[in-house]
Amino acid sequence: MVASLRIDPDDPEFYRGMELNRRDISEEQMHKFEVYVSEIFSAFGMDMTLPSTERTPERYVKALLDATIGYDGDPKLITAFDTECRGEPACLTDQIIEGPIPFYALCEHHALPFHGHAYVGYIPCKKIIGISKLTRLVRVYARRFTVQERIGKQIIDTLAEKLDPHGIAIYLGAHHLCMQMRGVRASVPLTKTTFWHGEYTSNNNLRSEFLALCGVPE
Repeated sequence: MVASLRIDPDDPEFYRGMELNRRDISEEQMHKFEVYVSEIFSAFGMDMTLPSTERTPERYVKALLDATIGYDGDPKLITAFDTECRGEPACLTDQIIEGPIPFYALCEHHALPFHGHAYVGYIPCKKIIGISKLTRLVRVYARRFTVQERIGKQIIDTLAEKLDPHGIAIYLGAHHLCMQMRGVRASVPLTKTTFWHGEYTSNNNLRSEFLALCGVPE
């Protein structure tokens, strides 16, 4: 089937369940893509007859498939556990924070990489998720054609649905090669984005504590 290749990244139904949604790409399709890539690289100046470049289109297509593996989902993200919090006052302020979580993504505007680190924090209510799952969550959304702003929102939406926590905080800092290799050609720009949900939206102390633990100046 080819339909799985035409996933709408803005369709909430796709992100609602992180069950495996493996793309179905045949060997015939892969070979066709390699031919297209070879034509592009050749037109742009690459000598495709060299021993070092004759398999470059094949390697490029496979690397691109691996770099966007986030579209396949991750079934291990759906596991949650009961928390021991039973309504005590601390239940509204105790944070779980994981980071820095390195991530790599492809900008959907130019298909050039952007990379950086993420911090994910949340205040549990009745459910918690394994710490390693927070890293998986970042990577399943980062390893796609995407934008930095969308990654943060998708992490929040997924945690809100799976855990229904008292609050969620996300910090992303990334270097965008589309700004360094083209356009303004900035040397070392760092794009920072924050996302708040629940208790974090109204509690300045929680936000300050989260950012301090992330090493981010307010």
